Amino acid sequence: MNAPAAPIEDRANQTLVTAAAGVLSSRQIQAMADAGQIRLVAPLAHGQIQPASLDLRLGAKAYRVRASFLPGKHRSVDELLSALKYDEMSLEGEGAILERGCFYVVPLMESLALDDSVVGAANPKSSTGRLDIFTRLITDRGDRFDEVATGYCGPLYAEVSPRSFSVRARMGSRLNQLRFRGQAPGETLSGALGDAALAALHKKSPLVDGPLNLRDGVVLRVALDADAFGGVIGYRAQKHTDVIDVDRIGAYRIDDYWDRLPSRDGRLILDPGDFYILASRERLAIPPDLAAEMAPMDAAIGEFRVHYAGFFDPGFGAGADGRPCARAVLEVRSREVPFILEDGQFIGRLVYERMAETPEALYGQSGVSNYQGQGLKLSKHFMME
Repeated sequence: MNAPAAPIEDRANQTLVTAAAGVLSSRQIQAMADAGQIRLVAPLAHGQIQPASLDLRLGAKAYRVRASFLPGKHRSVDELLSALKYDEMSLEGEGAILERGCFYVVPLMESLALDDSVVGAANPKSSTGRLDIFTRLITDRGDRFDEVATGYCGPLYAEVSPRSFSVRARMGSRLNQLRFRGQAPGETLSGALGDAALAALHKKSPLVDGPLNLRDGVVLRVALDADAFGGVIGYRAQKHTDVIDVDRIGAYRIDDYWDRLPSRDGRLILDPGDFYILASRERLAIPPDLAAEMAPMDAAIGEFRVHYAGFFDPGFGAGADGRPCARAVLEVRSREVPFILEDGQFIGRLVYERMAETPEALYGQSGVSNYQGQGLKLSKHFMME
């Protein structure tokens, strides 16, 4: 990592953030792999390192378990698997079918040997979230999902539970991604930029293409206007479909898996248990020196939640002129009761964090970016129309 630069004051949070702290870039992730901080069963695959994250690969076996679990601070995942697993399947070759509604734990091909200056945080890849595959990272002696503590040395595991579709996965399939954040020993700051800092950034280079709404991050509103997407304002997952192979791109017809939702006066009723793909009204552009993450709005504003895939790399959504050109795709599920969404309703927020350094290649420049410039878009597995 670069030597710390002069502190930058974030006046909204009254904290000091150094320019060297923040999300590590692709170059720094590669350096971690070269130094043995990221340990590999097989060499890194093409496109596995993104501008600000590392795709994680499923290993050779999957274990079906009765329920989700965390090992806690004094046990390894393997210890618990010995007691909780009731089926073991090979993911080699053609892989195996992971059934909808079941829970699996899969050892990953990557393991870690971090030092005390780096922490890790994981989330599902965009394509995983859009298929409604619930996946979280687990570490030995971990008491929280999707977090890797400083100094962690050990294996990584993915908890995988398809919710809408049964899927075929194999060794090397990539369902979640890990990002690393540099921090000083003992530092506990999240590094998130405050609203005052975001407002100042927006004046220099727009973060969204419309009014900037701030509430501990940039607020996003849902688009349910018939004119926005040619009459279809979203998709609802069908309940009985064929299996989807997570490694087949552009192979499936939309209407075999999704119901198209027409606009009904800018309103949509979310049915409990159903899964929806919607889009934001705002178009976004993530600056080259920032990364962003989707966070839910306060539950008090509505009986729904935005799904867990929500990490935005530097450069996402930036057009040729740098201005916002891509919408955020929203993976939405209602909670316990039907809930009415209306066009323009607040539905989520983007939390921004500084990069430790600007990546050498931004999102959309590497040739493996599937969602640059997106509108209302399903996962890359479905045929373009």
